[in-house]
Amino acid sequence: MWSKFKALFGAQDMTVGSPSKALLMFALPMLIGNIAQLLYSTVDSVIVGKYVGDLALGAIGVSGPIVNMFLILFMAIGTGVTVMVSQYFGAREYDRMGLSIGNSITLILIAVVIITGAGIPLSAPLLRVTNTTADIFDMAHVYLVIMFIGAFGNGFYNIISGVLRGLGESVYPLLVLLATTVLNIALDLLFVCVFKMGVAGAAWATIIAQTVSAVACLVKLFMMKDIVRLNLKMLKPVGFYTKKIIMLGLPTGVAQGILFVSILFVQSLINSMGSMVVACTTAVMRVDSFAMLPCQTFSMAASTYTGQNMGANRMDRVRQGTKAVVAMSLTASVALVALLLIFGKFALSWFTDTQAVIDMGYRMICIMSVAYIVMAFMQCFGGVMRGAGDTMATMWITICVNVVVRIPAAYIWAYFTRSAEWPTGSPDSIYASMVIAWVVGAVITISYYCTGRWKKKALVPVTEE
Repeated sequence: MWSKFKALFGAQDMTVGSPSKALLMFALPMLIGNIAQLLYSTVDSVIVGKYVGDLALGAIGVSGPIVNMFLILFMAIGTGVTVMVSQYFGAREYDRMGLSIGNSITLILIAVVIITGAGIPLSAPLLRVTNTTADIFDMAHVYLVIMFIGAFGNGFYNIISGVLRGLGESVYPLLVLLATTVLNIALDLLFVCVFKMGVAGAAWATIIAQTVSAVACLVKLFMMKDIVRLNLKMLKPVGFYTKKIIMLGLPTGVAQGILFVSILFVQSLINSMGSMVVACTTAVMRVDSFAMLPCQTFSMAASTYTGQNMGANRMDRVRQGTKAVVAMSLTASVALVALLLIFGKFALSWFTDTQAVIDMGYRMICIMSVAYIVMAFMQCFGGVMRGAGDTMATMWITICVNVVVRIPAAYIWAYFTRSAEWPTGSPDSIYASMVIAWVVGAVITISYYCTGRWKKKALVPVTEE
């Protein structure tokens, strides 16, 4: 029984067999794992919103963009090492793969020190910059400080899971995530409902669960001696590998950094609209996060698949896989939009009992429904390009979408929809601007993909057949 389960969800060599089957078998357990990881923050919001109130829910909402802005170092390192591991794995260059992993672990240790050291003292100033209202400021500050204290768990889980994704290993991270999600829910109920710790209890529950998952995945990595051959000597920085991880990951880090800074600008606009809009947006973004998971998961699967096949010099399989992953992502997106339109209000009721918040949130979900379908193209083609090692192009696309399009669109829309009810503009501006940005992003991404320039960025030289 276990051997069959392992064959279905275990490590995969994506350079052989049916591209569609390989992508689906890799993406399915990863999707389940991503849902479990997202439940960390969602459970916080559900329990806090139900047992503490809408203001506490809003405090978690305004904290999210700030936390994410600091975690870009983890994302950058994770992107770099995932590309290197997948391509070296496809090329069967295991020694180079091991050195890439060892150097990434060293880099993540440095990143943890930087994030914790800078994040804690900057928490309060950043909340002020984003116009966080007085009624949720203190709760948001407490939440941020605790999350930065626990940066170790988040950082190491993300980097090690990135390594395992590059290897095609998905069963172990899935099992770990399922177990730690249960742990997180239990701790949330204990700290928030029993000990009455409020948003602080939700934050402690999350970082404890993340730390447990990080340690479990790190142990697994050191045990994979038949593939990884990792030892403590590989933790010593080597110029080529450290530089390559940074060069591959830096564009993603810069792009994500600019993305989260742009989100802070939009969050400032949201905060100016009042606590009800903040609470509503927090609930909508939790639902939105689940809605985007299939596209994001297929994008990550496309990156690993592309990396392995470019490492093996199989451009024919890259083309086949690209068509397959776009088709699967589109199918999932259409199905999700239908479910959201039918059950959107029910989903929002998990986070709040306030009917005005639920009604406003459902309107926002309806506005976003078109964007979820458009996003399938942007995410999948972007995933292929990242897997090939072309992280620079995706950086510029992200900057264009979020700085050139999203922020101006949000503020212009808000300005022209000011009224007695909404003195700083209609809440519709928040999500209408996102739809506009994603449509533009999809057009640019597809256009660049068609140029074929991304094929020249592989670590292992490839030839067209």
